[in-house]
Amino acid sequence: MSEKEKKAASRRDFLKLASVSAPAAVATLAVSGTEAAAAPEDAKGSGLRDTAHTRAYLDSARF
Repeated sequence: MSEKEKKAASRRDFLKLASVSAPAAVATLAVSGTEAAAAPEDAKGSGLRDTAHTRAYLDSARF
């Protein structure tokens, strides 16, 4: 088998797998029946939280 034929076979296998796995994932979600819970909002509102990481980033981004 040439290298070109090997690549074509792997692409074909990938497409077969993708066409089977997408409906299976949807079916799994439909069967589970659970709803996604939203994260609770802070009293201050949504935005950047004041953490050491955000402070370090904002300090390094100053001009």
